Amino acid sequence: MKTKGNRVAWKPKVGMISLGCAKNLVDAEIMLGSVLERGMEITSRPEDADVLVVNTCAFIDSAKEESIEAILDAHQQRGVNKRANQKLIVSGCMSQRFAKELRRELSEVDAFIGLDQVSELGAIVEKLLRKRPTPNAERPTHNADSSTLGVGRWALEVDSENGDVDLSFADRRPTYIPDYDTPRFRLTPTHFAYLKIAEGCNHPCSFCVIPQMRGKHRSRQPGSVLAEIRGLVAERVREINLISQDTTYYGMDLWPEKAGPRQPVDSTRGPTLAALLREIQKIEGEFWVRLLYTHPAHWSDELIETIAQCDKVARYIDIPLQHIDDSMLNRMRRETSRRHIETLIEKLRAGIPGVTLRTTFIVGCPGETDAEFSNLLNFICRVRFERLGIFKYSQEDGSRAAKMAGQIPAKVKNARYREAMSVQQKIAHDIAREKIGSELRLLVDQPHIARSEGDAPDVDARVILSKAAPVGEFVWRRITGSRGYDLLA
Repeated sequence: MKTKGNRVAWKPKVGMISLGCAKNLVDAEIMLGSVLERGMEITSRPEDADVLVVNTCAFIDSAKEESIEAILDAHQQRGVNKRANQKLIVSGCMSQRFAKELRRELSEVDAFIGLDQVSELGAIVEKLLRKRPTPNAERPTHNADSSTLGVGRWALEVDSENGDVDLSFADRRPTYIPDYDTPRFRLTPTHFAYLKIAEGCNHPCSFCVIPQMRGKHRSRQPGSVLAEIRGLVAERVREINLISQDTTYYGMDLWPEKAGPRQPVDSTRGPTLAALLREIQKIEGEFWVRLLYTHPAHWSDELIETIAQCDKVARYIDIPLQHIDDSMLNRMRRETSRRHIETLIEKLRAGIPGVTLRTTFIVGCPGETDAEFSNLLNFICRVRFERLGIFKYSQEDGSRAAKMAGQIPAKVKNARYREAMSVQQKIAHDIAREKIGSELRLLVDQPHIARSEGDAPDVDARVILSKAAPVGEFVWRRITGSRGYDLLA
């Protein structure tokens, strides 16, 4: 607590509610880093915050609904906790995509900030707190039907002076990308971290609006990524999850000669993910790096060989395929074919012994026929992915697919989701049982809970330990049984 003369200087407390994916979590960490840099405090208790930030997601309708509910709840809690002068800021993808609509609909929010402003949260908080207090939590909210945001309208009838943060970010696509020395306050456990190696996306997938929200693909310089990894390893971080919208396209936008989205990967032309992994392998310390969000279009023989040769790269590949039927892949504009995908899977399994493959598929995209869905089910049964998730198609305003004919009824999408997940559940349980008797290297998350090389944080299975182990360390254990998706050791 700083003092000035005989007066105690007030240190504002900032709270954060972060929703959505790991990429959004990194943005939240950067925002909180800028708050600490300004000499403010961070609190994990929203009711104690002088400024509360809701970091939103807008990937699909359910994410938008969750974000709206979080904003409304935060506003209502100001009244419950008698914190009428608590400032409320909305950030993240939903703020970027719908800033002007939200300003009209959610009049109790004091400021909206875009994705280019994540490193400026501290300055924005200072600006808000210099304004006169406003009794912005004194009236209850109520709902009214509408479809401005595609998920219903929430009218808030409160007297509030909205923040005067410039909303021009809503009219342009973001360009910001963090550097290794960007202040961050990590929200993950001390032994693992997410590291964003690139931002944005160049792919034209018909069902997706991420390029509209997050802008074009832009890679960090390799030196920046390596410097951040060295810093994390020095802090005894054991697992570093490399993330971006398209990890396998990393570096290609930095080539002297521009590379298109379907350009073959070639390390002789400039930075690539394979070259980056080889440099990571040289960093001293006990850790592994994990590849998340790779696109099937940008895999190369060189990358497969590199992963096989680098023991600090987890034998784990996250590769969202979205579908396998060629007609669906064309309608989705996935820039790949069934033949390409099947050949790639064969190369991955042959070239990286013991690899764990994680993928996701979307069911119920416009025009998906029973036959096309059956092709997907047969593919899942034949390939037997170690990890697999299913999404039900969400009709996103602004996407090409939203305007397509042949929208699938919710009842059909739900039925296809249940059938696909039922098929995968049996496969996953069988694969888990096949691990019994093997010795696995595990990273300990809690005294009796660990993860194998084939399990990413938050989304995959766990290993339940019969004997406690030190948190944040690697241990070797023999697998003695399985319980559903999880292993016992």
